[in-house]
Amino acid sequence: MPFVRGYGMRGGAASAAALALFGLGALAGCSHIPLPFSGAKAGAASDGNAPAIGVNGYLWRATLDTLSFMPLASADPYGGVVITDWYINPEKPAERFKCTVYILDARLRADGLNVAVFKQNRDGAGAWIDAPSAAQTETDIENAILTRARQLRLSNIKG
Repeated sequence: MPFVRGYGMRGGAASAAALALFGLGALAGCSHIPLPFSGAKAGAASDGNAPAIGVNGYLWRATLDTLSFMPLASADPYGGVVITDWYINPEKPAERFKCTVYILDARLRADGLNVAVFKQNRDGAGAWIDAPSAAQTETDIENAILTRARQLRLSNIKG
């Protein structure tokens, strides 16, 4: 029998679809499996409809608030990673910065946060060249995020 394009794939696709449905059905019954970083169980949701984010909500919101002056390139609330795009300070157009923030814990803790700052300087030809950023810059951003997270938590407790 000659090979007919698509004929052999139909059976394989049907088998894969059946296997996927069976696998999803089996996982739906596993509501006792904890999700990473959230402390919640699989299938559990805070309001019954949407799953909760995977990291500390105060740190997440504080990170977005603190870095709101920078353009946002990527934000993953389940993995806890916020990546900004390059930011050029209008007062210093020959340098630009980019930040990556990792939220590592579901608890509001100082060691549950890691900030990486990248810096570039413009050379005489207009090209951007990597430059070391001050370690104090990363520490200052971490402290600003933690301070904002504490403020958010206290405002939520007081009502």
